[in-house]
Amino acid sequence: MSWLYLTVAIVFEIVGTVSMKMSEGMTRLWPSVAVVACYVVAFAMLAQALKEIEVGVAYAIWSAVGTATIAAIGIWVFGEQASLLKLAGILLIVAGVVSLRMAGGGA
Repeated sequence: MSWLYLTVAIVFEIVGTVSMKMSEGMTRLWPSVAVVACYVVAFAMLAQALKEIEVGVAYAIWSAVGTATIAAIGIWVFGEQASLLKLAGILLIVAGVVSLRMAGGGA
């Protein structure tokens, strides 16, 4: 169940971050409300996940999946620039998370 909590936390963190971009500096009401609501849910779910998953592993997965997904959304949805260096950075983040997980962290 802890991995489901972590997955839900990641999804809400991603939606919250996209909403933050759409809030135009927290000047638009509904995207700003979505930011706050999504982060409340994300942190609540992360807290539940941490009951069984090591904090280093959970946080690494949370941040890596969130970062990689937001970078991809930035490129595909918001027209941000893609580069080989950006893609290499994303791959290194993913490799780091995989190595932490293989090291035996988590439930």
